[in-house]
Amino acid sequence: MRSDGQVDMAETLSPTASLQRPRGRTINRRTFLLGLAAVLAAPRLALAAAPSATLAAAWQAGRDNRVGLLAAGEGGLAIAAQLDVPTRAHGLLAELSGTLLAVARRPGDWLLRWDRRGRALAWRWIEPGRAFAGHLLASPDGATVYSTEIDLETGAGLVGVRDAASLEKRAEWSTLGLDPHQLAWDRTRPGALIVANGGVPTRPETGRLKLELGRMDSSLVRLDLGTGAPLGQWRLADPRLSLRHLAWNGGRLGIALQAEHDDPAAKAAAPVLAVLADDRLETVPGPALAGYGGAIAPYGDGFAIGCPRAQGVALYGRAGYRGRVELAEACPLATVDGRLWAGGRDRVLSLAEDKAMSGTASRSDIRLDNHWIAI
Repeated sequence: MRSDGQVDMAETLSPTASLQRPRGRTINRRTFLLGLAAVLAAPRLALAAAPSATLAAAWQAGRDNRVGLLAAGEGGLAIAAQLDVPTRAHGLLAELSGTLLAVARRPGDWLLRWDRRGRALAWRWIEPGRAFAGHLLASPDGATVYSTEIDLETGAGLVGVRDAASLEKRAEWSTLGLDPHQLAWDRTRPGALIVANGGVPTRPETGRLKLELGRMDSSLVRLDLGTGAPLGQWRLADPRLSLRHLAWNGGRLGIALQAEHDDPAAKAAAPVLAVLADDRLETVPGPALAGYGGAIAPYGDGFAIGCPRAQGVALYGRAGYRGRVELAEACPLATVDGRLWAGGRDRVLSLAEDKAMSGTASRSDIRLDNHWIAI
């Protein structure tokens, strides 16, 4: 990593570099045959070593909204499967059976099950008076799907408890807050889940318009998996930091933050990461990143955060901020076998834990949404 915090592209060696003939030496038959075998094997070895990933994603293609599978590799992004959806999709979930779920956001009125060939298998429209809030979670046995939702009359946050087979709702639990967003299993407390309440008063019909920010109330809430009863709640000292997206790394929960300050300077300088560890919730200092953290993923001994307004991916270790990788409109992140895949407007980055990075061209005909997940 350079002194300015940027991550340098890793240097690569030619697979045939070691076969150059040394000056003043004669290559015998055995050496020649060994070298020839290495040359013939080199293309296959290079191809096998090239990083690649299959990612379920949501994107826009012109005016169309789509979900599907993308193959990411040295050649860029290739669409492996896709299907049209009525409005913007947000969160994605891979089911144990091999099927996938996608859920709408703004307006959050539909839930879709689809397969890896891009075929719609089942649609579920939200119940009257409710809106999906953009994220899903499946029970370990795959029998239940949990969805973050909003009561349209009161604005209260809810967790919808749904039968996975039919996607019908069996129960609702309060999230003890407004604007619920992502939810995750609690790795430190078996039998519990954690929900991030963004705390921003909004209405689905007004889209991104935020109402009465003075009464923001963002929090993390721990709920009992069997009953939905609250088991704990945490808030940050700054009430204008909205807790949105979640990722575990070991026993530490990273939370991507989005600042909602009235003062532009305070908003731009606000932290984009908080960590819940040992039941303590604290922000992590870092440079000004426009106060907007998008997707979050484990990386090394810490976290990576897509910062689309700061045009890069911010990297944090256990000891704190480590640097930023430039990437225009960076947001969707996924960690595959220790390697981070980050999507941007014009390219895809593949970043290993040792900072070795490769860049690939993205597609000009699609605009990635906030999230993708590894398949």
